[in-house]
Amino acid sequence: MIEDNVLRSLEGKNCLVTGGTGLIGRQVVDILCNAGAKVKVASLDLINITERKALYLVIDLTYFGKCIEITKDMDYVFHLAGIKGSAKVTLEKPASFFVPLLQMNTNILEACRTNKVKRVVYTSSIGAYPSAEVFRETEGMDGKPMDEFPGLAKRIGEKQIEAYRIQYGLDNFACVRPCNVYGPGDNFDPDSAMVIPSLIAKIARGDNPVMIWGDGSAIRDFAYSKDIAEGIILALYYGTNPSFVNLGSGQGCSIKELVETLHSFLNFNYEFDVTKPSGFPRRIMDISLARRLIHYNPTTVLWDGLRETWLWFVQNRVEYLKKKDYFKE
Repeated sequence: MIEDNVLRSLEGKNCLVTGGTGLIGRQVVDILCNAGAKVKVASLDLINITERKALYLVIDLTYFGKCIEITKDMDYVFHLAGIKGSAKVTLEKPASFFVPLLQMNTNILEACRTNKVKRVVYTSSIGAYPSAEVFRETEGMDGKPMDEFPGLAKRIGEKQIEAYRIQYGLDNFACVRPCNVYGPGDNFDPDSAMVIPSLIAKIARGDNPVMIWGDGSAIRDFAYSKDIAEGIILALYYGTNPSFVNLGSGQGCSIKELVETLHSFLNFNYEFDVTKPSGFPRRIMDISLARRLIHYNPTTVLWDGLRETWLWFVQNRVEYLKKKDYFKE
C-alpha cells in the first residue's frame, strides 16, 4: 500500500513512464493517473492505453535526441523500459538484451541529468545479482551477474547513477531491483515467456499434460506487478541512496506450489519432467531494507495474483503480438 501523503505528492506533477505499457509500467501509470499526475508514456509497444488518461508516445529510447525531448520539463521520470525473456533466449540471443538495454539506460539517465529532472527512479533487476540463495543489497555488486548480459547492462545503469552522485553530488536518482514479477500485461509469447506466463499460455492452449521442467522443488520469489509498482513509486518519493533496494514478495515459492496454486482454480493435467534440470535450488529476495527505507509492504498473495493474471489473459490472449520483440529482429 502507498500512504496518502505519497499519493498527494504526485498530484499535478509532470511524469514520464518509459515502458509504461509493460507489466509493471501499466500499473505505475494507473497509480499516477489516479493520483492526478500528468502522465506521458514512452514505449514501442503498439498497445491502446487511452483508458488510462495518459499521453502515449511511440519513442525509440536508443536515440539520445528523443530522450532529451521527452524528459524536458518533467518533474518525475520512472525508467521502466526493458527487455524480458526466458532463460533460453537469454542464452541464445545475448546481444538482443545487452545492446538496446545499454543504449536505453544510458540515454534516459543522461537526459534526466541534462534536463535537471527533479526525481528519477531506475528499474534494475534481480538478474544483476551474482548467484545466491538469498539476495541482499550489501552483497549486490560483486561477482558475475546471474543473467550475464542483461544483468550486466542493468548493473552498468546503477554505476551510471553512482557516477552522477560522485561527480555532481546528485541524490535524486533512486534505484530498485525487482524479483520475478508477474501479472496482467506480461509477455505471454510461448517462445520467450518467463515461467508464470509460459504456464498460463500452455494451460490456455490445452496442453495435456502441461510439461514442467524439473521436479518442482526449485524455490523462487514471485511478486505481483502492482506491489512492485507501488514499491517503485515509494522509491521515487523516499529515495534509495546511496545504492538500491530489493523489491519482491520476500517469500519463497516452489515451482510445485506455483503449479498447484494454478491447479486450485484451473482444470488441467500436469507432469514434472525430472529428466530436465530444475534450476538453481533457491532464490529469494531479502526485502527488509525496502520495508525500512521506503515503507514497502507487498500485500498480494499468490492465489489472488495468479487469478487476476489469468482473468486478464483470457481477455487479452494476443496482446503480446503488439509488443516490441527484440528477439525476432
